[in-house]
Amino acid sequence: MQIRHSTSTLKRVVLLFAALSAGAAQAQQTPPPPQVSVAKPVVRETVDNDEFIGRFQASEQVSIRSRVGGYLQSVNFKDGQLVKQGDELFEIDQRPFVTAYNQAAAQLAVARSTLTYAQSEFDRVNTLVKSGSQTVSTLDDRRKELQSAQANLQGAQASVERAQLDLTYSKITAPLSGRINRHLISVGNLVQADQTELTTIVALDPIDFYFDIDERRLLNYAETARKNGNVLQEGGGGLKVSVRLGDRDQTKFEGTLNFAENTIDQATGTLRARARFANPGFVLQPGLFGRVEIEGSNSYTAILIPDEAISADQNERVVYVLNPDNTVTTKSVRPGPRLYGYRVIRSGLTGDEQIVVKGVVRVRPGVKVTPVTVELPKENPNDVPATAQEAVSAAGATK
Repeated sequence: MQIRHSTSTLKRVVLLFAALSAGAAQAQQTPPPPQVSVAKPVVRETVDNDEFIGRFQASEQVSIRSRVGGYLQSVNFKDGQLVKQGDELFEIDQRPFVTAYNQAAAQLAVARSTLTYAQSEFDRVNTLVKSGSQTVSTLDDRRKELQSAQANLQGAQASVERAQLDLTYSKITAPLSGRINRHLISVGNLVQADQTELTTIVALDPIDFYFDIDERRLLNYAETARKNGNVLQEGGGGLKVSVRLGDRDQTKFEGTLNFAENTIDQATGTLRARARFANPGFVLQPGLFGRVEIEGSNSYTAILIPDEAISADQNERVVYVLNPDNTVTTKSVRPGPRLYGYRVIRSGLTGDEQIVVKGVVRVRPGVKVTPVTVELPKENPNDVPATAQEAVSAAGATK
């Protein structure tokens, strides 16, 4: 009896273990559907912005040199300060120029005296010729002396003007308003006329931004300029631009495209353009790196989705679309540039679909999911600066 009871107990244990194993295997074979976040794309009226990289340059720059030679007597500015047009910057030792001016003035006085005497002699002989007391040849001699005295007076006046000009040039003033560099020569050194560079001045308000435009987008801008009644090379077509100095969170500076070169660089296939910005606070400085944005299209209805909702399928880009039975399928899409923190979808979506925006790595075509519906904001708060590689990828995707 004990042997039968033990055998029966053993069978029940074996059957229970088998049932548990089968249940575990069945549970392992049918996992719960993965949970994903789904949302409709953002649909809004927008304008494409093309982005280029460039640097700021001074709208005007001048190298200060002296028009006269001499020893530098004084430097009348502080290195790096803002100067106004007409401010005195340097002074050359004026004593040689004062002496030259006094000498020229004395020669002018002699020339005037000589002319007065020649004029009186001419008048006297002319009167005597009329009475027959002097010959005509004597009158001709006096006329020659008068004309020579007049020419000498003109020469003496020119010498005074030149001496006065040199004396004025001994004080070197700012030809434009802007920020001055450090003085490149110290007091006591000899300054060579038209050769020795004393310092430089750059104009900061307004300031220019130079960048290169590729051929494809150049044609779009030229067409837009023509529609506005302008020419791209003549004033840049009046296109509005904005520049950021660092990441996308920094303040935009608004400006206007006002010039484009007349020849495309054959080596790079690009055309250099210039935008001008008001800079009353002198925040923008020559040499600063920045990213310029230009409106690259007319207004249109854009379909926008997060970058993380886009997957790669060999050489295609796809998104996962939720079906009514909670299964997902893929749709091929053609991405465009980034706007408002999202990626523009050129084709493939209508904007009414529910797409997977989070949990893309957990789904496959035909898989059933547990959807959690979310709403995408009009602008992505998690927007981050686009890298140079992203910019290149976006440009390639829009072709």
